[in-house]
Amino acid sequence: MIFLRRYGTLVALVVIVAIFAIASPGAFGSVANLVNITQQMSLLAIVAIGATLVMVLGEFDLSVSAVVSWAGIASVALFGAGWPLGLVFPVVLLSALVMGVVSGVLVARFALPSFIATLALGTVIGGLTFWVSNGATLFSGIPPVFRALGRGAILGVPVPTLWLAGVALVFWLVLDQTEFGRRLYAIGGNREAARLVGLPVRRDMVVAFALCALLAALAGLLLTARLGSAHPTGGGGYLLQAYAAVFLGMTAFREGEPSIPGTLLGAAIIAVISNGLTILGVPSFLQDVMTGAIIIAAVLIRHFGREGD
Repeated sequence: MIFLRRYGTLVALVVIVAIFAIASPGAFGSVANLVNITQQMSLLAIVAIGATLVMVLGEFDLSVSAVVSWAGIASVALFGAGWPLGLVFPVVLLSALVMGVVSGVLVARFALPSFIATLALGTVIGGLTFWVSNGATLFSGIPPVFRALGRGAILGVPVPTLWLAGVALVFWLVLDQTEFGRRLYAIGGNREAARLVGLPVRRDMVVAFALCALLAALAGLLLTARLGSAHPTGGGGYLLQAYAAVFLGMTAFREGEPSIPGTLLGAAIIAVISNGLTILGVPSFLQDVMTGAIIIAAVLIRHFGREGD
């Protein structure tokens, strides 16, 4: 059980890749498809990295999918109003940052359960998104330079993959190499003890929620750039999959703790399953079944791993 807790995610990824490579060696096992998988997992992984910051605290942010949708709709609406890219990008990210601060304040300052606070805030954000878009898909006025942020490749590497690499590196350094990251783990381990030794618990929690929303908005912007359009429910599929990636990652590298490398492995598993099932012609709704099963399996592995200590 100790082996499963420490290496379960990595073993699962290797097994799943092997299964699909045997089932479809020509299509799945090609280098081009492996590069494609990194692109497919990029936006999910960016959202999941944000969720990891909150999960380190032992909390949840259920508004991330709403923030992804909001970022897409807000950006296209601003482009349609004649705003330049140099203003749209920071304004949308700033709006998401404010949303994250609100979540953090509700949880850290007013002690609301994060499940309830972020679910309610996500509902509010979803309503604002539908109001701005009138419930329609927006696609007019998007400049080519914005679309380039989510499309194409540099030296053969897809642009979204490069975004993910940059985000993952930055937040791995933040969590593993900075005092702020160590404080987050301390708060998640024992919040009252962290408060008693003088750590800025409330401030750090607010910052974590703010960064989570910021990364969700970044994913929403990149999604819009890649698709060339934005839908008011475009981020709906990211919530469950992002937390599936984080839970899977909690079986890897650390003793049951969320981590950036673990989350990347979890996102890779989800992307590989989605890609492999698509290649094999399996209906898309089964991917949702697999995602739910993955979360259950990850929680069970962690649970039995702890019991085996």
